[in-house]
Amino acid sequence: MTSRRQILAGGAAALAAPRLAAAQAAWPGERPIEVIIPFPAGGGVDVMARIVMPLVAAQIPGMRHVVTNKIGAAGQIGLEAIFNAAPDGYTLGATTLPAHNAIPMERPARYRAMDFTFLANVVGDANCFYVRADSPFRNVADLVAAAKARPGQLTYGTTGVGSDDHLFMLNFEQAANVPPLVHIPFPGAAPLIPQLLGGHMDFAAINVGDALAMKREGRLRILAQAAETRWEEAPDVPTFREEGLEVLNGAERGLIGPPGLPEAMTARLTAAFAVALRDTDFLREARRQFMPLHTLVGADYRAMAQRTEDQLQVLWQRRPWRER
Repeated sequence: MTSRRQILAGGAAALAAPRLAAAQAAWPGERPIEVIIPFPAGGGVDVMARIVMPLVAAQIPGMRHVVTNKIGAAGQIGLEAIFNAAPDGYTLGATTLPAHNAIPMERPARYRAMDFTFLANVVGDANCFYVRADSPFRNVADLVAAAKARPGQLTYGTTGVGSDDHLFMLNFEQAANVPPLVHIPFPGAAPLIPQLLGGHMDFAAINVGDALAMKREGRLRILAQAAETRWEEAPDVPTFREEGLEVLNGAERGLIGPPGLPEAMTARLTAAFAVALRDTDFLREARRQFMPLHTLVGADYRAMAQRTEDQLQVLWQRRPWRER
């Protein structure tokens, strides 16, 4: 026999269903959508999201949004907030691969990397070595020689343990056969760069676009970029392959939603991203902001994230970065 509890539960669900359907139908007019950035203001992820989101909102009538920077633990705090938000369309967020995948591998995290709703990747920014203009390192060979001559003494900054920058350094150390260098993690590129300029580290392992304006001003130099080919905005910077090292690494920055975002909302958002990422004003601003674009929407974005997940699982088994 059907219990009273089952009847009540069924009745509650039946009453809730119309309200849920009505809320989805009204989306996004009820209130502004919060876009959570897990990194400090002024960094690459933050700038990317602030440029593209107004163009996405313009494609969805009634959509308003606010950007919130929830920083900490190399992006973990913000990613957990996105993951655990209600899947009602009023919380979205930004992320960056491979850090997105790396965090739950190395430490407890209140999110599962592949369970997010993947909306659109926007930027693909290669890693590189930035040094001050007066640095004695003129090329990668100089840095390798110094690392071997002074083991355990050279210092470098990254945007955190398990970040794309940190994983890039692990690959570099292996490819160049140098002893481990001294790692100084920061919560993002924005607080790192002033410390590099101030002479508080020997070099920075970050992304090409993070400080390209300062390179053009003559305050910083790039030794090499970890891309397959030279980026058109940095044509004078050799690749690591050109320097004799097989090192390919970078950051993929995009927008995500919490798990279980309704299909109708997801479809509207991905369609809006597809239009926004082709917008001429967006393309012009992306170039002005030194954003190397790598645009993928929906399933294509998720497939790239899965490839990253698989590659990191292999790297973790070979060289767990938590120990460094």
